Amino acid sequence: MQYFPLFVDTQGLQVLLVGAGEVATRKLDLLSRTDANIHVIAPDVATEIESYYSQGRIKLSRREVCSADFANIDIIYLATANEQLNMDFAELATERGIWVNVVDNPKFCRFITPSIVDRGRLVVAISTAGAAPVFARTIRSRLETMLPPSLAPLFDFVASKREEVQHKLSAGKDRRLFWEQFFTTNQDKFDGLTEQRYLDAFDHLSVKGDIILLTEDTPTHLLPIAAMPLLQTLDVVYSDNPLDGEINELLRRDASREKVPLLSDITHQYEHGSRILIVSSLAKVSQLSAHFPMAKHLRPGAI
Repeated sequence: MQYFPLFVDTQGLQVLLVGAGEVATRKLDLLSRTDANIHVIAPDVATEIESYYSQGRIKLSRREVCSADFANIDIIYLATANEQLNMDFAELATERGIWVNVVDNPKFCRFITPSIVDRGRLVVAISTAGAAPVFARTIRSRLETMLPPSLAPLFDFVASKREEVQHKLSAGKDRRLFWEQFFTTNQDKFDGLTEQRYLDAFDHLSVKGDIILLTEDTPTHLLPIAAMPLLQTLDVVYSDNPLDGEINELLRRDASREKVPLLSDITHQYEHGSRILIVSSLAKVSQLSAHFPMAKHLRPGAI
C-alpha cells in the first residue's frame, strides 16, 4: 500500500494553493468545504476563485508565489500551468517538511487527494494511487447513487445521541449492539420514525451472542457475500493456527485473536453476548457444529 488513507482534522490547518485557474478551482471547491485556512496565490485569478474571496472564505494574493509564502504552511497544492515552477517549489516544500501536492504529477506529490463522496459526517474516499483517476471517478459515481442524501441528517442525529447512549449503556459491547439494532431497523432513512426507532432499539438488545464456524482451508473468494457483514461484527476470533491473510483482512480489526479454548469458555462468551468466529480443521468444526446447533457454519455459497 503506497498511499495510506488518513482523515486529517482541518481546524486551524494552513493551506496554500498556488494557481487560480480551472484546475486550482476544482481543488478549491473541495478544500472550501473544510475548516482549513486557505491562501490562494496567483497573478491571474478565475472568476470562481474571486467568488470565494468575495465571500471571505479565502485569502487571495494576486501575484507570483515566492519561497517566503511557505512559512507556517501545513499543506501546499501546486496547480499552475508552469510545470517547472511546480516541480521546483515541490522540492522546496519537501525540503522544509511541508506536505505538497503537484496536480497531475504524482512523482512530486507527498500526498494525493482521493475522489470523495460527501454525505456530511460520512465521507468515502476512493483512490487508485494515481494510476487510474478516471476509474476512481466511476466508482465514485456508483457510490453516489448507492448512498442517499438522507445519510447527512441521519448521522447528525446519531452524533446528537451518542452522549445519551453512553450514559444509558456503560459497556462498550452493549453500545455497539444498540447501534447495530438501530441501524438494522432504521437502515439509511431519516424521517419521522427515526426517533422512535432509536427509542425502540433500547428494548431490543440481543442478550446472547453468535457463534460462526469456518473451516480453515475454505478459500476466501468462495465465502458467501452475506458472510461479510457478519465478519465485521465479531468480538473474538478463535483459531488453532495463524489466520490466512485474506481472511484476516475481512475481520473486524479490533476483535481479539486467541487460540481455541475449552467448550465451556466458548459457551460462557456466547451467553454473555460475544460474537465469536472459530476457525479450525474440518473435523473440529464438525464437532463444534454438533455441540453448538445455533452456530452458523460459513461454507462456500451458503451460511
